[in-house]
Amino acid sequence: MLPPSQAESLILKLVRPLNPQQDGQEVGLHEALGRILACSAASSLDFPHWDNSAMDGYAVRYQDVQSCPVTLDIGETIPAGNPPQQTLRPGQCARIFTGAMLPPGADTIVIQENTHREGDRVRILAVPQGGDYVRRRGSFYQRGNPLLAAGIRLQAPDLAVLAAAQCHQLTVYRRPRVAIFSTGDELVPPEQPLQPGQIVDSNQYALAAFVAERGAMPLKLGIVPDRPEALKSTISEAIQSADLVLSTGGVSVGDYDYVESVLSELGGQIHLSSVAIRPGKPLSVATFGNGCLYFGIPGNPVSALVSCWRFVAPALAKLSGLAGNWSPKFAIAKTNDLLRGSGDREVYLWGQLQLVAGNYEFNLAPGSHSSGNMVNLAQTTGLAVVPAGQGPIPAGSPVQVMVIAA
Repeated sequence: MLPPSQAESLILKLVRPLNPQQDGQEVGLHEALGRILACSAASSLDFPHWDNSAMDGYAVRYQDVQSCPVTLDIGETIPAGNPPQQTLRPGQCARIFTGAMLPPGADTIVIQENTHREGDRVRILAVPQGGDYVRRRGSFYQRGNPLLAAGIRLQAPDLAVLAAAQCHQLTVYRRPRVAIFSTGDELVPPEQPLQPGQIVDSNQYALAAFVAERGAMPLKLGIVPDRPEALKSTISEAIQSADLVLSTGGVSVGDYDYVESVLSELGGQIHLSSVAIRPGKPLSVATFGNGCLYFGIPGNPVSALVSCWRFVAPALAKLSGLAGNWSPKFAIAKTNDLLRGSGDREVYLWGQLQLVAGNYEFNLAPGSHSSGNMVNLAQTTGLAVVPAGQGPIPAGSPVQVMVIAA
C-alpha cells in the first residue's frame, strides 16, 4: 500500500493533459464561464482606451491654475461617450464628466467641489496637483500584451475583462470526457423498486455530479453485472470513448472482483492497486495506449467519494489543462471533536469545515463513520486527516483538513 501522498504523485505523473492545438475549441463569451483558457488572451485596445477623467469637474491646463483663485472660460461640455470638439486655449477649460475623453491641451482635472460656476465661466478655488484625476491611456494595460494567461478557469471577473477588451471569441479546452459505471449484481437504479438484498446505485449520481462540478463531461454507462464478459465489453467501450474512466466496485479481492484481470486482458498497464488510506484502500489505476486513464475505486459510497476527492480530482485538474498546483487544498483547523485514527492507514473523517472569527474549525459529522454509511456525508465541506500510526486527536487540538471544493 502506498501512502496517499505518494499515490497522488504517481497518478499525476500518469496524466497526459489536453493539448491546446488538438483539444482547443472556440467559444463565445456567453459560453465561456467555467471553461479553461487554452491560449492566452490579448487585446488590440489600450486600457484606458484614451486619456479620460476620473471625476466630474473641469478639464484644465495645469499652467493656467497654478495660482488660485482664478477664473476660466468654459469652452465646451464633454459628457462620457462624446469626443471633445475643441482644443483648450490658454485661459480656457472644459466641463467634463467621469469617463469622458480629455480634450487636446488639457492635462489636469479640477473636481467640481473645488469650483464655483458663474454662467459660461468657472472660478477655480484651489490649486490642484498636475495630472490630478486623469486616467492616462494605456496606464492599466497596453495593447498586444498578455491579458489573461492560458490554464485559468474563467470566472465572472475574467469575463468582464475579456468583454471590455472586445475578446468576444476565446480558445478554451474541450471538456474532458469521463466514463462512469458501477459494477455489481446487487445494484439497482433509484427508480426501481427495491427487492430484499439489493442496493440502490448512488455512485452513478455522486460521481457524475463530482465530474460535472469540475467542468468535465460525465458519460454514464450504467450498471454492469459481475460477469467478466459484460465487464470487458463495458470497459472496452469506456476506454475508447473517454479520456478518463471511473468504475466503482470490483477492485477488492473477492470472488466477484474482476476489474484488474479485465484491465490486463485489454492491454492496460496497472500502476496501483491499493493505498494506505481509510476509507478507500482498494484503488486500481491503469493506463492504456490511447492515453486513457482508468480509476477502479471502491463501491462503498463514502469510499468512492473520498477516493475521488483525494486522487481523481487532482488528475482531472491536470488533464483539463488547468495550470498551477493540482493537489487538494489542506487547511489547519481546530477540531471540536475527538478524532480517532486506524493503525497503519491515513484516516479521513468527514464533516464541516468553517471559518469562525478568522480561524478554521472542524466539526465531525455525527453518527457512524463507516464507509457504507453515506447518510452523514451530506453537506461535507472537509475531511480531517489522522496520520497513520497516530493516536486519538483530542477535541481542541489542531488538525489538517482537506478542503472539499470543486
